Amino acid sequence: MSEQDFQDTNAAVADNRLQPGFLRAVEAALEAEDEGEVRALVKPLHPADVADLFEQLDADRRSLLASALGSDLNADVLAEMNDWVRDEVVGELPAAQVAEAVAEMDTDDAVALIEELEPAEQEAVLDELSDDDRSAIETALSYPEESAGRMMQRELIAVPEEWTVGQVIDHLRAEANDVTDFWEIFVVSPDNRPVGTMRLSWILTTPRWVPVSDVMQRQQTLIPVDMDQEEVALRFQKYALISAAVVDDDGRLAGVITADDIVHIISEEAGEDILKLSGAGDGDIFEPVLDSYRARIRWLVANLGTAIVSASVIAAFGATIEHMVILAALSPIVASIGGNTGNQTMAVIVRALATGQLTVANTGRTVRREALIALLNGATIAVLLGTGVGLIFSDWLLGGVIAAAILFNLILAGFAGVLVPLGLKRAGADPAVASSVFVTMITDSMGFLLFLGLATLSGLVS
Repeated sequence: MSEQDFQDTNAAVADNRLQPGFLRAVEAALEAEDEGEVRALVKPLHPADVADLFEQLDADRRSLLASALGSDLNADVLAEMNDWVRDEVVGELPAAQVAEAVAEMDTDDAVALIEELEPAEQEAVLDELSDDDRSAIETALSYPEESAGRMMQRELIAVPEEWTVGQVIDHLRAEANDVTDFWEIFVVSPDNRPVGTMRLSWILTTPRWVPVSDVMQRQQTLIPVDMDQEEVALRFQKYALISAAVVDDDGRLAGVITADDIVHIISEEAGEDILKLSGAGDGDIFEPVLDSYRARIRWLVANLGTAIVSASVIAAFGATIEHMVILAALSPIVASIGGNTGNQTMAVIVRALATGQLTVANTGRTVRREALIALLNGATIAVLLGTGVGLIFSDWLLGGVIAAAILFNLILAGFAGVLVPLGLKRAGADPAVASSVFVTMITDSMGFLLFLGLATLSGLVS
């Protein structure tokens, strides 16, 4: 990068964000159809910043920017784009240009781009690829979505066990143009089964004459091609992996997954679970309106059903409320605190399930732990709220009733926050998707039932 380019980049980007003045300059150049000025403005930017530029523009200007950049809209830029924006931009490009970008990408990035295209667009792009590239992508697409086979790279270095370190170094120099980024070298048997790994640091510090078999580490973590990407991420996190070999059903080396791929997966899975808990679908601001509507409305309808259950409980105590209106004002407090307690516990359990921390062996201990926490929380809130209500309304029986209701509802919420996700997991459902609906229904309806029921039984209402 030249000194001028460096200065231009600093003017365009600050605090990892494109500056408003730069965005206005690009928009003005696009409106004036000055493609030379557009390319001059964009040229100093990092591919990730160019991708960010596309995301900052509206749909019409994205099309103009893609046209202005032409061949400068390359694989590095497309790989950095938001999925929804990339699909939109790629749809505007000729199949030959898309194929040229795909051919430059690592296999995992190429598959991520191709798999989102419509079938006709997929076929058009695949037709433009070389036989080797097409075969690699079609093989990857044959694996399940979000599996190791989809996310693995085929670009790797594998050497036989019989070689010396010197032969490996000579091989690396010869293959430098085909595989440029790697941290580990895989050692394979004659039938292409991985038998060990070597780190680059070992090769660089070992004499040339030393056999590979004396340097390599035989213990390794192998990833089956059909393993879910979330499980892959857990293995990388647990064993602190830099890269890992992916093997097919016969145990042969099929590809490699690297730590930089896992960073994206961890971020994606964490965000996905949070959004599922809220019922917000993909939660992407670039997602089409109708897609977001369909994802969210079904959970709002489900929440409507649970709200009706809670309202039915209140209606059953209509006579009690008529005699003591203050009960109507206090009832939501019991339900609300119970709901928050249940959601806290549920979030902990869903995360523990997602990260593999919660297993059959420690489930009982976890249930007891969360029940104890709920008991302590319940006792604390019960004392505070019961005392406050007793003092404010000069009615210690009312204070005792609401304290008891709070205590029992928070204990129940703690159990619900644990057992609902576990039950959904055992039933084969995703606990991150449906747990909140059921937990909310339990804590709301039981909160009203406990408070109004205790008020009736205690003789508080005459």
